Amino acid sequence: MSVRDDRGQASIELVAILPLALVVVLAIAQVLAAGGARELAATAAAAGAAALIQGGDPETEARAAVPGRDRDDVDVRVRGRQVTVRVRPRAVAGPVADLLVAQATADAGEAAVR
Repeated sequence: MSVRDDRGQASIELVAILPLALVVVLAIAQVLAAGGARELAATAAAAGAAALIQGGDPETEARAAVPGRDRDDVDVRVRGRQVTVRVRPRAVAGPVADLLVAQATADAGEAAVR
C-alpha cells in the first residue's frame, strides 16, 4: 500500500466521523447551557426571596437578576413566601432545551410580626 492510499483512507475516515463529532459537541454545549440555566434560576429565586424580605416586588427582582437575553425564557411564580423560578436554557440542540428546563425555589421564611 502506498502513502497516497493511506491519505485517502484517512480522509474517508475523517468525513465519516465528523457528523458524530458534531452531535457530541452539540450535546456537550446543551448540557453546559442547562447548567447555566440552573445557576440563573437559583440566583433569580434568591433575589426574589430577598425582595420579599425587604418588602419589594419579588417578580421584578427575580427577572432583574437574569441577564437581558435570557429574560424571555424566565417564568417567575410567587406563592406565599416562596419564589419559584423556571429558566429554559438556550437552545443549542433544538427541542432538547425544553427537556432541560431548570427550576429553583427560594423561601423568604416567615413574615416578621411587628
